[in-house]
Amino acid sequence: MANIILEVCAFNIQSCIVAEKAGAARVELCDSPVEGGTTPSYGTIQRTREKVSIELYPIVRPRAGHYWYDDNEFAIIKRDILVCKELGCDGVSTGISLQNGEIDTERLKQLVDLAYPMGVTCHRVFDRTPDPFKALEQLIDCGCERVLTSGQKSAAPDAAEVLAKLVQQAGGRIIIMPGAGIRSSNIGELIKVSGATEYHTSARVAVPDPVTHQNPAILDSGNVYIASEEELLQILAVAKSIG
Repeated sequence: MANIILEVCAFNIQSCIVAEKAGAARVELCDSPVEGGTTPSYGTIQRTREKVSIELYPIVRPRAGHYWYDDNEFAIIKRDILVCKELGCDGVSTGISLQNGEIDTERLKQLVDLAYPMGVTCHRVFDRTPDPFKALEQLIDCGCERVLTSGQKSAAPDAAEVLAKLVQQAGGRIIIMPGAGIRSSNIGELIKVSGATEYHTSARVAVPDPVTHQNPAILDSGNVYIASEEELLQILAVAKSIG
């Protein structure tokens, strides 16, 4: 089996730095972990590009929820892709659907063309499609270089056999990158069953609040999540032992 490539879903610059130190090959830079990831700010992308040398793929997703976008949202997506290109990113993670849940191939092709020469990963809009095997062919036709997928389950390890079928169907025409719920405790079996060579994990842990004064009446500030270097090292060690 080929060497395993690890992408880290990073929700801040600190996680990107940890990912590079641990040996990850790529980061998907996101905002808003509780919403599944939205487009990070210009300043976040710029500073991260200055601080890490591994591949940087910001997610381009203007909001949480479904992936059917109106004209204003589509214009935002296009502008954000151009920003990523201007800032020297290696690619973007994005996707767009029709109202029936299928891939909007016409508009996705526009995004892939706009992103060039950056690469394009199709994010988990793929997992909302009614037929993933049809959607895979559509993504190949659109020019996406990889697809991030949990095999249409809530966690990729629960869909190892579906992922294996997708890898077989892809036949090297597009990269199948399993993601969601991947940890050091389950990646070994997933590698063996799926045959995929790229994997996606956040390996995130909530970090303690360093601010000494706390107002117990304020509950809407959320948590800060940072990738665990220890967990990333363990994931890579398991992958290396198999790959």
